[in-house]
Amino acid sequence: MKPLYRNLFLLFGVAAIVVMLLTFDVDYTQLWDNLARAGMYLPAVLGVWVFVYAFNAWAFQIIVNHGTHDKHLSYRHAYKLTVSGFAFSYTTPFGFGGGPYRVMELSSYIGTPRAMSSVVLYSMMHILSHICLWASSVVLFIIVYFEKVDAWLWSLFGVFAVLLLIALYFFYYGYKNGMIVKLFSLLLHIPFAKKYARRFYDKHAEAMEQVDVNIAHLHQQGRAFYSSLLLEYLARVINALEFYFILHAFGLFITFWDAVLILAFSSLMGNLLFFLPMQLGAREGGLAAIIKILGISSAGVGVFTSFYTRIRELFWIFVGVSLVKIGNKRIMK
Repeated sequence: MKPLYRNLFLLFGVAAIVVMLLTFDVDYTQLWDNLARAGMYLPAVLGVWVFVYAFNAWAFQIIVNHGTHDKHLSYRHAYKLTVSGFAFSYTTPFGFGGGPYRVMELSSYIGTPRAMSSVVLYSMMHILSHICLWASSVVLFIIVYFEKVDAWLWSLFGVFAVLLLIALYFFYYGYKNGMIVKLFSLLLHIPFAKKYARRFYDKHAEAMEQVDVNIAHLHQQGRAFYSSLLLEYLARVINALEFYFILHAFGLFITFWDAVLILAFSSLMGNLLFFLPMQLGAREGGLAAIIKILGISSAGVGVFTSFYTRIRELFWIFVGVSLVKIGNKRIMK
């Protein structure tokens, strides 16, 4: 990536951190009280993400290194791009910022089509791991809380199963055949957009088709495909420790399996409202709902959990933005 573009990403990240600090809806007295109450649980919450990002980076490294090129991305740089990429995804609507950053960093080594296909593949794998988490959490809920599954929940699970099968078919088709050209072709039928979409497609059709070829290439390598999916799924499961530590700090001594269910439901709500930067309000609402379903009653748990997660996000956004200017020589060899 050119130094100018890297500096622009850095400035944007710094500006986003300043805005978040200024809009952090907690006064200094409340902030200090919460920090004092957190004790050693706050470092544990921050530390969980060292391991979450470690598995994310491993999956990203596998995807990049199994592309149609002869370059090798080191694990150290995969970790850097992972943390920085998620930092920009947190701070932009629709999570848009992380993808372009990774593409621009990799494109000078393997070309834009290959870099774009690697990033799109990883984004698809990241979403697919969420779907796998939601599906396995439904099974877990039925096993652990079978007595709570009434007719309404059975109906809800049935609808979810149908939507899950549709989503899995969509991902299977996208991995097997590529999906960039198919998705972009939808714009060719939208009024007011089709004129500009046609012009863009005519100019970049070959590059877009190459991206699809690269996407299909990973699907043909079963071991790399399923290894990266497993690593992403494990990252999601490890992420549940964040809620485990937060609720223990609040005095709610839940099991790890409860933490997985809480993560899955709050994650589902957050992803349904993905257009909100940092998923403001979505996760808190999902958290309050699942805690009520599980029979865990405690006033203010949503606000307390929100405090923890915002502190964790701000910390890792700061780390990710700082890494933009560090270790940029010979990312791949």
